[in-house]
Amino acid sequence: MISMPILDVKLVDINLIEANNYNPNHVAKKEMELLELSILEDGYTQPIVTYFDGEKYIIVDGFHRYTVGKKLKLDQLPVVVINKDINERVASTVRHNRARGTHGIEGMKNLVIMLSNNGKSDSEIAKSMGMCADEVLRLKQSSGLKEMFSDHIFSNSWVEFESKYK
Repeated sequence: MISMPILDVKLVDINLIEANNYNPNHVAKKEMELLELSILEDGYTQPIVTYFDGEKYIIVDGFHRYTVGKKLKLDQLPVVVINKDINERVASTVRHNRARGTHGIEGMKNLVIMLSNNGKSDSEIAKSMGMCADEVLRLKQSSGLKEMFSDHIFSNSWVEFESKYK
């Protein structure tokens, strides 16, 4: 039978949680800001995976969720506990990190189109998805649909340029 630690989530004093000393994963500033926004908007939707050594809960997966919790000055965080030796915990950390996948252009383009069609402005889309305005514009451009640009304000610089050389 497969173990299901997710069925035993507990709120733990944040001071009893600590980072492991082997996690190779790093998150860029922009993605950390998006994670913080996600936690502020949606709450903690995933517990932090830990190993309890008898005194502390050592993070196996969820260091960045923990970091945001500390930044927000939270008293407790949701954790699950796995009981594995150090070799298995290292492997588990890597599996968790690598299993997250990436967002493909096609899928992101479809989401931007859907949100735009649902009345979201480019700036709302950018903020809610942790993107810059140029990313939203490029994804809209890649759709090939001129309707995506019906609300876009274009520069008149070509008119100015053209009038000077006629």
